Amino acid sequence: MLVNGARQVGKTFIIDVFGRENYKSYIYLNLFKNPEYKQIFEGELEPAEIYKRISLLVKNVKFIEGNTLIFIDEIQACSKARTALKFLAMDDKYDIIASGSLLGLHYNKLSQEKADEISIPVGFEHEVEMHSLDFEEFLWATGVSEGTIENLKEYYEQKKALPDTIKDLYQNKLREYLVVGGMPAVVNAFVETSNFQEAFKVQQKIFKAYEDDIQHYATNTERPKIRACYYSIPRQLAKEYSKFQYKTVEKNGSAKKYGNALDWLVDAGLIKLVHNVSLPEMPLKAYEQPENFKVYVTDIGLATHQFGFETQSALLRKDLKGHAKGGIYENLIFDILHKRGLALNYYKNGENTQEIEFVFENSGKVIPVEVKSKNGQTTSMNEFVKKYNPTLAIKLIDGNVGVDGNKVSLPQFMAMFL
Repeated sequence: MLVNGARQVGKTFIIDVFGRENYKSYIYLNLFKNPEYKQIFEGELEPAEIYKRISLLVKNVKFIEGNTLIFIDEIQACSKARTALKFLAMDDKYDIIASGSLLGLHYNKLSQEKADEISIPVGFEHEVEMHSLDFEEFLWATGVSEGTIENLKEYYEQKKALPDTIKDLYQNKLREYLVVGGMPAVVNAFVETSNFQEAFKVQQKIFKAYEDDIQHYATNTERPKIRACYYSIPRQLAKEYSKFQYKTVEKNGSAKKYGNALDWLVDAGLIKLVHNVSLPEMPLKAYEQPENFKVYVTDIGLATHQFGFETQSALLRKDLKGHAKGGIYENLIFDILHKRGLALNYYKNGENTQEIEFVFENSGKVIPVEVKSKNGQTTSMNEFVKKYNPTLAIKLIDGNVGVDGNKVSLPQFMAMFL
């Protein structure tokens, strides 16, 4: 298994706990912290030879067939270790989990000649992407039980209006999540101190760690472009229509200049692209427009952090005005839906100004989702329903549950049930 994901989402922690609790023998190899372990993957990549080298370099190891986990952490630090996964999988004596960030080899500072020697073990890896905590996990961390959430889900399933006290409680929790996000260290700091400023300080440290990754892994020519794209996200979200524009990065910016920088940020797990579709019909992939897309930060807390603590405070107080608020709430709903595993697009007809923030496929149907930072008008959704007559159309609002034919209004926090 290869576990991918942005740095500091908790990959090492959760795999380490899993290994210690479920295997008689657990072998941990951190290729960044212990660079001498890279010698394990030098020379022949026959499994027996790899096991011998592990026994030479790692203290107190035991190999128990069928009950040993070898965890190769920071695998991006050693390209040959990635190649070795194929042979270890074929051997099948021991379970192997590898983890890393920035696994797109074409962005590494390897020479092209060296990169050409690397063999990705296609068909021998089960790759999964790990995210920071989603909104439901944030609720657990802040003391809301699974049973309480199940009771809330009954209102969603029955499309019943919530009592105001319950609705207000979860809307407050959602605003906390909007500011804190789901990075484990940030959530821990918030839970332990109940202090938003302490959470902001931890976010700042994570942001600095990402800047260090850019410095360490990106090429000299790409570094300023990557930073420019990443730092432009608040300005992108603050536009009336939050479609990504290269001219927002730089006056004369272009895909030719900044396209690779965006790809780097996607590979690093820091952002995701959501593409427009020319027609909101199945299959959505057939109607994607590669040149038209929005960019969202993969953790909503890190997204609002880029706007600064004063903006985070205004969001908590419900004082923020203007287009930026709408873009921030779009990123919030993206965070929740993406972590649910939904493949998302958006729909905007070039002939008019109406836009549906998200569309996704479900049971052979296309479901439109309109996002409102408060409880506003639904002109876009009304036109969409009139034109395409979807079986279900969802409007997420700062309000209560409501049903009007095939249109359903839901409080924003119920996005976690979609």
